Amino acid sequence: MSDQSESSARPAASAASPDPSGLSRRGVLRAAAAAGALGIPLGAAIAGASPAAAAPGIVPSAAPGLPAGLVPYLSPYVNWAGEITHSGLWACAPRTGQDLADLANWARANGWRLRARGKSHNWSPLTITPSTGHDAKVLLLDTTKHLTAMALTTPPAGAPGAVRAQAGVTLETLMAFLAGHGLGVTNTPAPGELTLGGTLAIDAHGTSVPADGESARPGHTYGSLSNLVLSLTAVVWDAGQDAYVVKTFRRGTDEECEALATHLGRGLIVEAEIQAGEDIPLRCQSRVDLTADELFAAPGSALAARGNTFADFMAESGRVEAIWFAFTDRPWLKVWSLSPRRPLTSRRVYAPYNYPFSDLIPTPVARLAGLLIGGSWFLAPALGAAQYTVAATGLTATLAKDLWGPSHTLQFYLRPTTLRETANGYGILTRRADVQRVVSEFAGYYRQQLADWAEAGRFPINGQVEIRVSGLDQPGDSAAPGARPPLLSVARPHPDHPDYDCVVWVDVLTQPTSPGAHEFYRELERFLMSTFDGTYALARVEWSKGWGYTDTAAWADQQIIESAVPASFGAGQWAEAVSILDRLDPHRVFGNAFTDRLVR
Repeated sequence: MSDQSESSARPAASAASPDPSGLSRRGVLRAAAAAGALGIPLGAAIAGASPAAAAPGIVPSAAPGLPAGLVPYLSPYVNWAGEITHSGLWACAPRTGQDLADLANWARANGWRLRARGKSHNWSPLTITPSTGHDAKVLLLDTTKHLTAMALTTPPAGAPGAVRAQAGVTLETLMAFLAGHGLGVTNTPAPGELTLGGTLAIDAHGTSVPADGESARPGHTYGSLSNLVLSLTAVVWDAGQDAYVVKTFRRGTDEECEALATHLGRGLIVEAEIQAGEDIPLRCQSRVDLTADELFAAPGSALAARGNTFADFMAESGRVEAIWFAFTDRPWLKVWSLSPRRPLTSRRVYAPYNYPFSDLIPTPVARLAGLLIGGSWFLAPALGAAQYTVAATGLTATLAKDLWGPSHTLQFYLRPTTLRETANGYGILTRRADVQRVVSEFAGYYRQQLADWAEAGRFPINGQVEIRVSGLDQPGDSAAPGARPPLLSVARPHPDHPDYDCVVWVDVLTQPTSPGAHEFYRELERFLMSTFDGTYALARVEWSKGWGYTDTAAWADQQIIESAVPASFGAGQWAEAVSILDRLDPHRVFGNAFTDRLVR
């Protein structure tokens, strides 16, 4: 392999140990806390430090001679939580699809690997691995500089609209463009600054299932954004030309489209055509008065009979999220509902990010986070209480408990300036009738685990739990005749469980340097895999988050990576996806040491 200096497993390191790339994880987190206290975006705080100064004595390798017209430059890499950093890799900003093909041929001839980098909003090592050397032959491709064009296209029968967009456009820009034409989508992630290419690589999702009595709407899906793909233009190997070329694949006609629609970094997308439906405004109501006991009550219990469970709200609106701060007993519950007309009690909004108290880290939270990172991990309960208090008071102070507006203005609510935490992530496939059982069993185990560790004087979790539910990537949602679900989407229906019709998404967040966090996550992962083993529910890992834990590292458990993950999709589907991706990139130009282990 051309990047043999990389390794998917990393050794245990103390919270104070510097990252070999020169940007320490603790330094990134301290920057986050300080930036929050001053109201400064984290990216600006990190950018203020010179990569060369952060890595004294390291001399970058000579600049590569790229194809004509492409200029290499050194660029630091910092992922969302600062767990994967590099003081400077060679990068360039391709302008066209042909530039990307030329780069692929150059990389193959010179032993380099290409990694598309959009906004680096990712936790897992799908772009670069933690141990990427300072002189690794890895070229970052910044798609956000030039590959951002978009235009409406003629939609196929069954979809009110369609758009062709290049991989570097952000979701916020794309959804605003669609909204300007009366179009929208049902599911998006909370951060609007993600690129389209990045969201398709890891089947990004939102939270929605049909409310009771709600009919499916043409052009929409309750599954992931990957299920909206109509065609994909990508750089792929052409054996007849003995070269990488730009080629377009159509959903329902070309099997390559189903493999590339969620490719985990094993492909290189130039642009995508996606379908869209009529945009209907949303209403978002927030509550902070319900206890976790009631919201996550076991089905059939006295508490569940009160009618305030997670599943009750899901039945009423179809769109629910619970944010449960560590060591608190009242989650922040968001409930979205279709609302063509503004309710009298709702405040009209015109733009995304309507929770300013979470957009910028409030001073009390920033100070507590700084103390935790400095070693006072026992303050985790105080941080959880502070985060809850900020949310509860902020919702009232900013009149944000009841909002109404175009769908994208309420779907995007997370800015890059929020407190950056690490997160594990799992999608649990189940029947809609069993959602409350899944949520209740997860919540019960997590709360007991948190209490047991605290009793032992250990506080590995100081963030929040996030729980959402979406539909699966049903092929019937696609307007492309003959469409199949994306092969590697976590929301792909399982061939052995046709009764599963939705997926419960669970994430547990904490500061990356929290002592014992990997061990805690490993225990939780084992619980999820053993409890939701395909009887009434089936756990899959969420590609962009943390998973595959040992006691000291994420993405390091060989059994999870090489056995449990493929098995959760079904042997036939996994093998088909790997075969297609290998055929499209037989020289593994698009990949790294981690994807070499995973997509095999």
